[in-house]
Amino acid sequence: MRLFHFSDDPAITLFVPRPMRVPTARAPGREWLNGPLVWATDETHAILYLFPRDCPRVLVWPTPRTTTEDRTMWMGPTQARAVAYVEEAWLERLRNATIHRYDMPPERFEDVQDTGMWVSRLEVRPLRVEALSALDARLSAAGVEVRALERLTSLRPVWSSTLHASGIRLRNAAGWV
Repeated sequence: MRLFHFSDDPAITLFVPRPMRVPTARAPGREWLNGPLVWATDETHAILYLFPRDCPRVLVWPTPRTTTEDRTMWMGPTQARAVAYVEEAWLERLRNATIHRYDMPPERFEDVQDTGMWVSRLEVRPLRVEALSALDARLSAAGVEVRALERLTSLRPVWSSTLHASGIRLRNAAGWV
């Protein structure tokens, strides 16, 4: 298994646990996930982070319980495994940005059973770092169709659908808050 951390910083030699900058509501007994941690994602879910760091985005993909109606409504006629929605204002940055993918030692992490997320309560030295550019092309190669909207707010109802929906950096989306 491979675990990654994505950053715009190309020179991290040691990841030190830190609390969430914007804590999120957690189930009882899981509040510790807002505390000091180093976060990583598995290879399957790395598609969630092939974006400039502050880029607001919503990714959707079918699950075993997804209905044909929801798939048609939110994904349309696509062969992609997932659809990534970004604001039009971010498209150029998506095409031109360079981010850095850090390979992390999996034995330092524990699975939090949440969309491929893993955490370490300890400091972590990355195994290697790789600069990634042409992020739109990388997403396409990973089976993700990128779609641009003027605003992401029209996607709010997708969380009531039978698709999996992941929203990242939505605090940066126009009109989201």
